[in-house]
Amino acid sequence: MNNLQRLAQNTTVRVGACVLSVLIVIALLAPWLGTLDPAAMDSANINNAAGVSGSFAQLDGSSKPHTFWFGSDSFGRDIYSRVLYGTRVSLTIGFTTALVAIGIGALLGMLAGYFRAVDAVLMRFMDGLMAIPSILLAIALVAALGAQLWTVVVAIAIPEIPRVTRLVRSLVLTLREEPFVEAAKALATPTHIILWRHILPNAMAPLIVQGTFVAAAAVLTEAVLSFLGLGLPADIPTWGNIMAEGRVQFSQYPGNVLFPAMFLVPTVLAINLLGDGLRDVLDPKFAKR
Repeated sequence: MNNLQRLAQNTTVRVGACVLSVLIVIALLAPWLGTLDPAAMDSANINNAAGVSGSFAQLDGSSKPHTFWFGSDSFGRDIYSRVLYGTRVSLTIGFTTALVAIGIGALLGMLAGYFRAVDAVLMRFMDGLMAIPSILLAIALVAALGAQLWTVVVAIAIPEIPRVTRLVRSLVLTLREEPFVEAAKALATPTHIILWRHILPNAMAPLIVQGTFVAAAAVLTEAVLSFLGLGLPADIPTWGNIMAEGRVQFSQYPGNVLFPAMFLVPTVLAINLLGDGLRDVLDPKFAKR
């Protein structure tokens, strides 16, 4: 039975993939599923309860009938539309952060694992980065670089790079002693070819699994940064800043916090389930079990 068949039969992978697929569809169709511009405000519709119907003022002075499925916030913005658009931002940050961390971490890990001179210097630097709590490092980087989409991605990715680097380094230390690598060296194969064609493909399975965990951590970290007021500005809706704005009036209007949380929790859970399932299938130790 090949890996694709095992993936298709793994319940954890199926559940995680299904939930994540639904969220991706929501993110892609947000402009059509959303009922209003997520940044549009109407002072006549401040703090509406979920399910309230009324009219929403337009820029031309007219108004149109509207139902606030998730209610409205203290600025009169439609929470339903903001949550849907927030799905786009959160998933984009999660997947982009994973790609950046995996790409840079894999390169540094291969260099550290294959070249002993590089290992001595590079891994001490990685150890220093890992000594700093990831959330504190992310907060410091966002404060220094400013709150923009790319700076948030960079700030979240940098604390994850040392973990990926250490993973790839440990794999390369083992793989470089394998007979197929020794044979490539005996044939005078260039080092970059050995790393690219012989070592990297054998490290891809653990990297893919690690990438899912990095993506889940990135979604959570972005929500924490936004909740603390250090994430993206309020005109770019994210689940974190929606909850941050709603926490002040949580006792009166709990839906302003609970509705974005209802999307955040299954997203992180689905990505982690997908990662656990991929590990069970792709890791030989777990596959034997």
